[in-house]
Amino acid sequence: MVFRSPSKPEQPPRDAVDAIIDQWAEVRPDLDTAPMAVYGRIYRIARAMGDRVEKEYARFGISRGEFDVLGTLRRSGEPYTLSPRQLSSTLMLTTGGMTGRLDKLENAGLLARSPDPNDRRALRITLTHHGLDLVDRAVAAGLALQHEAFASSLTEEEGARLGDLLRKLLLGSEAP
Repeated sequence: MVFRSPSKPEQPPRDAVDAIIDQWAEVRPDLDTAPMAVYGRIYRIARAMGDRVEKEYARFGISRGEFDVLGTLRRSGEPYTLSPRQLSSTLMLTTGGMTGRLDKLENAGLLARSPDPNDRRALRITLTHHGLDLVDRAVAAGLALQHEAFASSLTEEEGARLGDLLRKLLLGSEAP
């Protein structure tokens, strides 16, 4: 009779963050690198998915930053109009950075600037019909990529749990 040794639990595949943590453990064994395992992976996931989504948006002739402007207007609901100040604060952009994006998007016919009817010194930024169509198609394409990556990695239950945990971590990370 041949006896087999009990099987060891299968180790998850190693990634680049594991290598970084191993290096720190070698040179600074006194450090607890547990948070690095989480934040390092969040950063790398965000960068990798951001790059993929950026390429997808390029198919529509827009950058990620330009999508953010169009998406913010779209999410504001009808009539898809905000002030430049509202856009800047939502997107955390300087007025100079916002002006460049607005110029390009207006020249492409994706949004329009108009005087604010309540304040002659102010402007309103409105998504055009062309901009509405484009942002709706771009957001669907970007989400399709995210769904694909999600489905190849996590179950629905795992994804929901991860979302809850990340919300908790985000709230704790943003606290003063």
